[in-house]
Amino acid sequence: MNRLVPIFFLLVLGGAALSACQTAPAAQPRPVAGFVTDMKAFDAFIATKPTPEQFRAAYPDVLLVTPDMMSTREMRQNNSRYFPKLDADGRIVGGSFM
Repeated sequence: MNRLVPIFFLLVLGGAALSACQTAPAAQPRPVAGFVTDMKAFDAFIATKPTPEQFRAAYPDVLLVTPDMMSTREMRQNNSRYFPKLDADGRIVGGSFM
């Protein structure tokens, strides 16, 4: 009986350590240099409902034009300026390049 106590303790401790590893926060995505060329990856990123700060960290070279910003409406065809649609919490849920 005394021999089973250390084994049980190690199993509980190992399970707790494994559980802690699984609840660690996800790593930040690597910033994408330049303008958006991989639309599949960009759409997958937008599907995560990022905040404007997360968008700017992930796509630092793309101008994020939020509703509080003034901008011109010239047509760009290089995916360098994104006009987001925001939900009530201020997260990006869609939008378009212009």
